[in-house]
Amino acid sequence: MIMSDIPNIFEPEFAALIGIDWGDTMHAWAVQAEGSMQVEQGEMAHTPEAIQEWALELRRRFPAGRLTVALEQSRGPLVFALSKYEYLVLYPIHSSSAANYREIFRPSGAKSDAPDAAMLLDMLVKHWDQLRPLHPDTVETRTLQLLVEDRRQLVNERTAFPAIWSPI
Repeated sequence: MIMSDIPNIFEPEFAALIGIDWGDTMHAWAVQAEGSMQVEQGEMAHTPEAIQEWALELRRRFPAGRLTVALEQSRGPLVFALSKYEYLVLYPIHSSSAANYREIFRPSGAKSDAPDAAMLLDMLVKHWDQLRPLHPDTVETRTLQLLVEDRRQLVNERTAFPAIWSPI
């Protein structure tokens, strides 16, 4: 994990602030804990299991309070996967806003996963009060999401084994 300094500005209810840069196969993340000036960075695979393990590990690390997540999308598989955790408050950042913010520090516009995750975290740390959180789903919607995920896993398990057909 890489550490760097970002100013520490927190809303009292937040245990940590997080930036995630979405990728096709890997997601880069940057986390700053309440009361710390240090930023931890890492990556997680773009699989439901890896995302779930990452989210649960965050809850183990920060058992109290909410965790605020900035990401450069408002829909998609990552948002869907993270929205089922009520302790995560998602702040979608429009891609053009992220690109303009990136250009301030990198005029070439070069995009790189780890620095972009830190940049999204920086946007959240410095401007969270001007960003709008994604409205959480209702309990019923989250329950339905979990049931759909369970069904998808059962279908995947069933289709993993070839059907045994016997002629009659």
